[in-house]
Amino acid sequence: MKLVCLDLEGVLVPEIWIAFAEATGISALRRTTRDEPDYNKLMAYRLAILDEHRLKLSDIQRIISGMEPLEGALSFCNALRERCQFVILSDTFEQFAKPLMQKLVYPVLFCNTLEVDSSGRICAWHLRQTDGKRRMVEAFASCNIEVFAAGDSFNDLSMIHAAKAGCLFRAPKQICAANAEIPQTESYAGLLEQIDAFLNGV
Repeated sequence: MKLVCLDLEGVLVPEIWIAFAEATGISALRRTTRDEPDYNKLMAYRLAILDEHRLKLSDIQRIISGMEPLEGALSFCNALRERCQFVILSDTFEQFAKPLMQKLVYPVLFCNTLEVDSSGRICAWHLRQTDGKRRMVEAFASCNIEVFAAGDSFNDLSMIHAAKAGCLFRAPKQICAANAEIPQTESYAGLLEQIDAFLNGV
């Protein structure tokens, strides 16, 4: 059996924190896993900024509700569904993802969760597991499932390396340059070509 594992933000939907940064005018929130490899460090940084500006989960969810998938993403997902099963492995949170999953026709999603206090303040985050994307790929492999993995950030590299095959999708130049051995593509058509080669054993 073969399976495709995809990152979410930057691959199928816009970066949520960047969209929120633009909506609020807080440029410091534009920092993502493309910039900071240490996810726990990044989240501590983000929550400190939210507290400084007295922003709550509902403020972020309001912005997410108006977001749309990236241009061509839904068509890509539909084309992929015709070829094979796929899942999304993301470091986003359950509390963020629901409206975006609806717009992508509810693909399977493995992600993390936020802890929110009675006032609606985000007070902590809980990773499903450390390096969860890689460990999911390894778990699928342990079930004799061959995986193709694609993503765009530092936190996608370990799952791509753990997969049978994979590629970087619209990744920043510094990530591409440092990982030149990984195939790279800038388009959904190119991503489908990579996946078709994997599915056909090329």
